[in-house]
Amino acid sequence: MTTTDPNSGTACDWTVSGMDCGSCATKIKDAVTRLPGVSGVEIGIMTERLRLTLDETQTDRDKVEKVVKSLGYGIAPRAAGAKKDFVMPAMSDAPADGHDHAHDHDRNDAAAAARDDSGHGSPGHVHDDPADRGKRWYQTRKGKLVIFTAILLGVAWIIELLAPQVGKWAFVAACLIGVAPVAKRAFAALRLGQPFTIESLMTVAAIGALFIDAAEEAALVVFLFAVGEVLEGVAAGKARDGIRALADLVPKTALLLANGTTQEVPASSLAVGQMVLVRPGDRIPADGEIAEGTSGVDDSPVTGESVPVTKGPGDPVFAGSINTEAALRVTVTKAAEDNTIARIIRLVEEAEVARAPTERFIDRFSRWYMPAIVTVAALVVLVPPLAFGQPWDTWIYRGLALLLIGCPCALVISVPASIASALSTGARRGMLMKGGAVIEAAANVSRVAFDKTGTLTHGRPVVTDVVAFGATTEAELLAVAAGVETGSSHPLAVAILTKADEAGIEALPSRDAKALLGKGVIATVGDASAWVTSPRYALENGGIDQSDLQLATAFEEDGKTAVAVFREKTPLGLIAMRDEPRQDAAEAIRQLTEMGVTSVILTGDNPRTAAAIAGGLGMEFRADMMPEDKLTAIREMGEQGGVMMIGDGINDAPALKQASIGVAMGSGTDVALETADATILRDRVTDIPAQIRLARTAMGNIRQNITIALGLKAVFLVTSVLGITGLWIAIMADTGATVLVTLNALRLLRFNPEREA
Repeated sequence: MTTTDPNSGTACDWTVSGMDCGSCATKIKDAVTRLPGVSGVEIGIMTERLRLTLDETQTDRDKVEKVVKSLGYGIAPRAAGAKKDFVMPAMSDAPADGHDHAHDHDRNDAAAAARDDSGHGSPGHVHDDPADRGKRWYQTRKGKLVIFTAILLGVAWIIELLAPQVGKWAFVAACLIGVAPVAKRAFAALRLGQPFTIESLMTVAAIGALFIDAAEEAALVVFLFAVGEVLEGVAAGKARDGIRALADLVPKTALLLANGTTQEVPASSLAVGQMVLVRPGDRIPADGEIAEGTSGVDDSPVTGESVPVTKGPGDPVFAGSINTEAALRVTVTKAAEDNTIARIIRLVEEAEVARAPTERFIDRFSRWYMPAIVTVAALVVLVPPLAFGQPWDTWIYRGLALLLIGCPCALVISVPASIASALSTGARRGMLMKGGAVIEAAANVSRVAFDKTGTLTHGRPVVTDVVAFGATTEAELLAVAAGVETGSSHPLAVAILTKADEAGIEALPSRDAKALLGKGVIATVGDASAWVTSPRYALENGGIDQSDLQLATAFEEDGKTAVAVFREKTPLGLIAMRDEPRQDAAEAIRQLTEMGVTSVILTGDNPRTAAAIAGGLGMEFRADMMPEDKLTAIREMGEQGGVMMIGDGINDAPALKQASIGVAMGSGTDVALETADATILRDRVTDIPAQIRLARTAMGNIRQNITIALGLKAVFLVTSVLGITGLWIAIMADTGATVLVTLNALRLLRFNPEREA
């Protein structure tokens, strides 16, 4: 896929098949970055995506593809409709069962690209072929390679047994046949300015072993290298499966209702405002609102909610959820590219761009690690024979063993594999995070700041008291208040409008409504201005007197929110509303406290209402806060350590952006969702400690992986220098470490962050 930016060139987007480890991504990135006119290179291992900005007057797209193919990878342009079809890069290659989501052309192109590479698929560092997905290991190209290499080795052993005098040459032949394509790709990387690749180290080690008369071990190393590649491919494939499965949540077709008839259409073609029929047992094809029918809806595929929820007319539903009981007619409210599943996919797809600081450090470290190992290997080969008269064969052998330890595959994959698994685990439970940087920030959180309305509370207050002043009746009071609030979606406005509707009172005609940020609303109702504001603002502007303020204070001390309704210097009355805390709010605060995290409420509500809510939850609070006050408070807390902000409204957006990590409730506004670093789809407050728990576990997993990768390298570096271990152990240490860290990362897929340790 390509888009043109006249100021910076062409934005190009490819699917690259075959990246099994971190060094694969580094190799591709370094190679294409060297091309003239290439900038902004981004590459994701788990999402198999290559994005860059290209000045086509200096380098064309065919040249980029040729470079990638020369390194032994398959590459194909991403389809322009990828987002519309809910297919992320890794998902463009469908599983074997046929759930391909209209991207067969991507799969075929990628496979064709792989076939066109003359070296790809030959013995050596063979990468993942999309056509192999869904097959058993021995049916894949990699598996066939292992079998072929094993046969070569077996034949050599048989020849040595039957004819010892020619046995050595059989091993030489097996080694050369197996290492030839590896050497070819090593030479291709060398021409692109990359002398330190696993292919080059493997080639030098194998050929060097032949020169010191270790042909049998050289052939065995080639075989073990192929086995390691199979294991890496299997592990990497499993890591991608959880992400790839997201694409299967949305059905490919929908039953469109139009002109009294039902027509089956592609789900990706649905437009806002259209109506679809969802039968019992069907998945809902789009985000929408139930227009007709009542049924249990299973949201577990999208939000992780374990129990089906009964929904009826007016209730929202997610694409990918399952209708369990009765037929529903659903009005589409979001286009395919904007629905919940599309958002989740985009988050996962783009997550690798927001790399964690730990990952960036590892990437920098790995760039000098391999040259350093090669230097050490050269010193091991040269110093003992030249300085101390030691035998050349012995120290050449040990130096070659060190070369095989020089590949940082395990180290580089240690972070992205864990991040991808954590993102997938969170997404399955309705906890979305925008990349590794967000996970690392969440793991370091020491304070959590909550907005009150719609976050700790349901955000659906109900009117509890209506007090009219003077000659004004309750009906007149509600008619004016409803007129001011007409068209507003604010929770307090909805409560007033609902109360008026239930009482059968029609809102007075109004116009020119204007929000008084953090204070209330003014509108022209009838022929004069009318206000619905906070009691304090009303007092300052002649809307109530001191005795009325005392009544409002009494409401607020009961945990209610009071608003004053008045015209110019004419008090009309007070309306009190209560918004109850969510049922799991107290449990969430308890869990946070036990995790060593301090919680505080930041609210624009009055201090008495805030105190009533905070007291029941055992929290600190700050009240009467304007958006800029919340921003300042977050900045101050950030000076004491990591701070997480939870909100749902437009007025929370600045604070969400300022916090170390901003989390939006799933029912929040689009502004909050776009501004935040993470989203809680289920609107459960207990998902906040669960998200922190998941992040901390992921960072622990990363530390384990780094320890495994560096620990094994260090151990075998020492044993190789001392002559305790040889070539075949060294190659097992390299590929084995990569497999171990990947499998360790996969444990996160089974982690349940909702369970307390």
